[in-house]
Amino acid sequence: MRLLSGMLIRRKNLSWQKEKSAIKMDKNQFFKRQTTLSEIGEVGQQKLQNASVLVLGCGGLGSPIAVYLAASGIGKIHLVDFDTVAISNLHRQVFYALEDVGKSKTEVLSAFIKKRAPFTEVTYTNKSITKENVFELLENIDIVVDGTDSLPTKYLLNDACVLKNKPLVYGSLYKFDGYVATFNVLQKDGSYSANLRDAFPEMATDIPNCEEVGTLNAIVGLIAIQQVNEVLKLVTGIGKPLLNKLLIYNSLENTQLKMTLLPSVSKTKITKIFENQTYMDVSCIVQREDLQISSAVLKEKITTKNIEVIAVLPNLELPFKVRQTIPIQEFDVEKLDIDFNKTYVMVCQRGLSSYKATKMLKKRYPALTVLSLTGGISNY
Repeated sequence: MRLLSGMLIRRKNLSWQKEKSAIKMDKNQFFKRQTTLSEIGEVGQQKLQNASVLVLGCGGLGSPIAVYLAASGIGKIHLVDFDTVAISNLHRQVFYALEDVGKSKTEVLSAFIKKRAPFTEVTYTNKSITKENVFELLENIDIVVDGTDSLPTKYLLNDACVLKNKPLVYGSLYKFDGYVATFNVLQKDGSYSANLRDAFPEMATDIPNCEEVGTLNAIVGLIAIQQVNEVLKLVTGIGKPLLNKLLIYNSLENTQLKMTLLPSVSKTKITKIFENQTYMDVSCIVQREDLQISSAVLKEKITTKNIEVIAVLPNLELPFKVRQTIPIQEFDVEKLDIDFNKTYVMVCQRGLSSYKATKMLKKRYPALTVLSLTGGISNY
């Protein structure tokens, strides 16, 4: 009886595997709900299958963008990200799981897409985008999607897309606000639509990132889907992409407005900017060793009286007590009561904001011993 039961189970499993395989290979069934749309149809679906998209950043924006584009039938997707999955990512980067912590984002996301979207070829580059490799990444790509959270990288992408005549679907976040636009699209008269520098000519240097001010997962998902929508419109030719427009959406009020952009920053000007700009991101800057303390050393000294730890991000999950928390955007060295007999240790999530605070303190008090926890609490 047990033998018969086992044979029946194996047959059912084999039957299910064959059925599952058949479902995977039936492209008509897979995209049936999408091709039923008269505006898409078989012709539109084939356009999606023929398209290639570069997704820069595999975090809160980039990961859902890549998954939804693949599920929509984009033929080729290339992912670019240098980062690994951290616990603090999981509340908004929902295509990663607890067991993925510490793993490469591009590898994990690529594997997920391969299981989810059988008609998409997905590849990845597990390194940061730089001025030296940007043109190579743009080669043989139809559309570029910006899912990064770095202003220098966003300007690098914009300028490179202008120089190489590539459409750029832009997205960014600030607390409860999201921004979406489609830049640098060829028009019927041979000109190109507005680019990022038409909206924001100069790169701001004082805008904090999501690590410093926080973010709500809902706004991240909303903006990512808006970017997916822009790509689908560009590829299929339906609807009205956000050309010469910047959509600004506020999730608290459920309000949005469209800011009109006038193409004014020429390709010639951007060529000169590209030649002179480094586009260096603070996360890629080599930090001075003499201004850092490793996790191992801090663990040895954390209980000594002359160590004073200051958290520069609120709501950090810390394995030790800190005397005070001063968010980096409120960090004022003039208001600190300094004791030159102490060693000050700045801590944050990844070691970026803490290093910024360390440099501020060291500049104001050169004789003070002040250190940043290398890699932040994520590495502790």
